[in-house]
Amino acid sequence: MITDIESATPALCRLQLGSELRQLRQDAGLNSRQVVRKLLWSPSKLTRLETGENATVEPSDVMALCQIYQADEETCELLKGYAAVTKTRRDWWQSPEYRQVITPGFKAFLGLEATASALHDYESEFVPGLLQTEDYVRVIYQRAHQGLSDDEIDRMVAVRMNRQAILHRESPLKLTAIINEAVLHRQVGGTAVMRAQLAHIAEATSAPNVRVQVVPFKLGHHPGMNGSFMILQFRDPVALKPIIYFENMADSWVSRRNVDVERFGEAFTDLQALAPGPQESLSMIKKAIREL
Repeated sequence: MITDIESATPALCRLQLGSELRQLRQDAGLNSRQVVRKLLWSPSKLTRLETGENATVEPSDVMALCQIYQADEETCELLKGYAAVTKTRRDWWQSPEYRQVITPGFKAFLGLEATASALHDYESEFVPGLLQTEDYVRVIYQRAHQGLSDDEIDRMVAVRMNRQAILHRESPLKLTAIINEAVLHRQVGGTAVMRAQLAHIAEATSAPNVRVQVVPFKLGHHPGMNGSFMILQFRDPVALKPIIYFENMADSWVSRRNVDVERFGEAFTDLQALAPGPQESLSMIKKAIREL
């Protein structure tokens, strides 16, 4: 439950609202089909509400659900408050400045990332996005999105930089990043850019909410060889279960399937156990800086 709606972000209100509506439905002993039949809604409308995917939520829709679920007056008012936030405020990534450069899948991820309490990130080829420098990410976007205008590249870089604010907010995201050793030696943008990037990672690890481990080449085969992935965790793991995020050149998407959450959760735990600890990993990063 959100204790301070006045300062809550729309993303957090959408996610919390969806979680509580889903719990109310389950407590009432109703399935999704029964609910949408009563309200003459499409099944996808209820699904979007319960997963927090709608940019805005109509308070009237919330009240209709509360009536069906026979929720008490206090609960109804609280959920209406969540819906009101989505109608009156906007998350930064919903501004016209960024809409054109954010895909639907990535927009969904940004909302989840903004409300997460912890992020487990395994990266095989790139520095984790929350630890990238502006020069590093600019080179990546220029190479990956040839043909885009300078203005569009600037907006994409700004999105990446704005995301990093969650590491420094009042209740900062707890980031645990595991990177393949190849990331340290792949000279994205040349030696100067890469040296500054690795120095930035080293500096970031001094924060109590940032932990970085490096998977060395000598480890051989390991659980992350099938590709990069992220696991988002939330303050209430019962109401909001962990979510897996993937991306490639074509698109980005999230998975809430229990089988995916378990599989990738186990893979990350194994990687944490196999990789050197933060101090030894920091030494590897500093050695890579010296070699540059």
